[in-house]
Amino acid sequence: MTGKTDFQQTKALDEFLKKEEIERATADASWALKERLAFTPPLCEVFKKPYRTLENVDAYEFHRHPEAKKQLPDIIDNVAQRVVGEDDPGGAVIEGHRKQRNIGIVFSGGPAPGGHNVIAGLFDALTKASENSRVFGFLMGPDGILENNYIEITADIVNAYRNLGGFGMIKTGRTKIDSGEKMQKARKTCLELNLDALVIVGGDDSNTNAAFLAQELYKDGVQVIGVPKTIDGDIQVKDVNGHSICAVSFGFHTAARAFAHNINNLCSDSSSDVKYWHICKVMGRVASHLALEVALQVHPNMTLIGEELADFVDEERIENARAEGTIDYTAYGMTLRQVSRLICDGIVRRAAVGKNYGVIVIPEGLLEFINEIQVFIIKLNTIIADYNATHDTDFNSHFPTLKDKLEYLRQLARMSRENQSFSIWNTRDDDLFNVLPPFFQEGLLTERDSHGNFQFSQMETDRVVMGLVEDYLKRLADRGTYKNGIKVNSYRRTMAEGGLDPDFYGPAIFRNYGAGDDFLLVKESIVSIKTLKQTLVKEGLISKSGEIPTPVETIYKQSVPKFKTQYHFYGYDGRGNDPTWFDCTYTYNLGMTAFSLIANGATGQMAAINNLQKDFRDWAPIGIPIGALMHLEERTGKLALVMERALVDIHSPAFRVFAAKRDKWLAATPGEDCYRRPGPIRYSGESEDARPITLILNDLGGSF
Repeated sequence: MTGKTDFQQTKALDEFLKKEEIERATADASWALKERLAFTPPLCEVFKKPYRTLENVDAYEFHRHPEAKKQLPDIIDNVAQRVVGEDDPGGAVIEGHRKQRNIGIVFSGGPAPGGHNVIAGLFDALTKASENSRVFGFLMGPDGILENNYIEITADIVNAYRNLGGFGMIKTGRTKIDSGEKMQKARKTCLELNLDALVIVGGDDSNTNAAFLAQELYKDGVQVIGVPKTIDGDIQVKDVNGHSICAVSFGFHTAARAFAHNINNLCSDSSSDVKYWHICKVMGRVASHLALEVALQVHPNMTLIGEELADFVDEERIENARAEGTIDYTAYGMTLRQVSRLICDGIVRRAAVGKNYGVIVIPEGLLEFINEIQVFIIKLNTIIADYNATHDTDFNSHFPTLKDKLEYLRQLARMSRENQSFSIWNTRDDDLFNVLPPFFQEGLLTERDSHGNFQFSQMETDRVVMGLVEDYLKRLADRGTYKNGIKVNSYRRTMAEGGLDPDFYGPAIFRNYGAGDDFLLVKESIVSIKTLKQTLVKEGLISKSGEIPTPVETIYKQSVPKFKTQYHFYGYDGRGNDPTWFDCTYTYNLGMTAFSLIANGATGQMAAINNLQKDFRDWAPIGIPIGALMHLEERTGKLALVMERALVDIHSPAFRVFAAKRDKWLAATPGEDCYRRPGPIRYSGESEDARPITLILNDLGGSF
């Protein structure tokens, strides 16, 4: 046998790899990447003018917290400022634009699609106004400021990242500049670099940092501008009268669209394979905006919105308590058991029409909206802290197994029965706690963090909820109420193929035989082969010693649902996605806005775009006073001045449309599902990517 030597094979491969076609096909830079890099986002009208000025917007009113006035005295009286385009504004404004500047920029917190375009917009505006100006990118987030670790951003660097996702250009980090020592380090870096301004791109915590840095650097003449970033969509700014100033943070739309596209693929899979329930957990620990937008984009069979669950009121329990002359505070907010029953109802209804499959969307932070879970956490925090304070060993060391911990709680429940003054853990608490899946019980009883707080991030929200769902579905199956519907034609065909008269057996087997329904439901009393035979004997269709006809047994087995789940988490993939047209355009104009604020001497302002909910031609760049957005909130066990996060408004048009449509989207009727195909993400041409559907509906709803 003859063949090429190893040397000959290697040489041939080397020659093959040198082919231009091979290099082009395997190059790091794909054609899609090259097209993205070449895309130029459109500019808001004001940026088409050579200069910009700022105009105070008196229509927006803010309530300034007394603590913010105390801690942020130099920026607390800032007002909203609209960016106005000018052809010939006069010497001072022109000089302000053309001034040679050093500007620093930093990413803070998790990545969000569009961040690179903030840098691109800032860089383009600054270098166009003054060629000798410089932009410094602090590396690895706020640590870069503290450690004076930076790169100078050049045109080549910017051009390599235009319209791309991630924060790869300068990376990011989660360090907070939240102490006097860190503030002084940051101040030292800014002064050593001779910075005129610092732009902080981040979420609520990061913009809070921006406010305090603006105050710290005020007397040094270093301007600080914030930029709203978070895929969770929980930075939404309204004034005290409810006027929307900034409808959503950047990155939200892209993440929602990325999740929606992937979840739609599961909808296609689910309706093709017809045997799985896909459980989709989406990011959003504090608010359910992403879950709501995904629901509007895809129309999954069920979507839970945490804010709605928290708003639930159990009227029956309130009436029962009123009749007893008491108040049942646990009647407010949906319980975990009620949530599982809600899901089970949808699953049972779909199974009844032959759809033992589907897609459920659950927000990551769902458990934080469940009142009983919050009560459990507060009570268990107290129990664990009290135990640790009064014993030589800590709680988890003394009770190493879950069984040990549950027995201790049972003892406390017994104490509550014997001593009415002992109320920290009563019998009802113990009963509700024992309904929870063991792994969730274990989670609720784990070590607290260094501040004594429960670590929600370690909880598998979707598995907690679905664990209860699976348990209850088994009970419903045992009761005979959870059945697969059998299509009438399928039943008749199976019986006929076995030589049996379907009308002879139908009334005995099915509870709705002859009612004209498309799907037949086996009687609730028939829950096993044994009860099936008992029914046939009772109806005189077979003798006690007779066998169940094979076609009848086949039909029964088809009616027994097999609940199978697949779990999916959507988070990191979406936040690293290349941005939509909306986010490409939004962020590029945010960078231009940040420069306009700096050129006009602003500090302690957040760069934003007004009218995002409207067509692009109506977008209006604006500066929002960060200090006016602050309020006191408990963070790590202490009250702190922070920027307020926005929750889903269950009275908004977007939510009300979702609520009105969800029964249709459950599709618990014969026929096709209502899944919507949002399509792939686009960066050029507005089409579906023009705006989040949430914003569109809220704009169309107006005061509705």
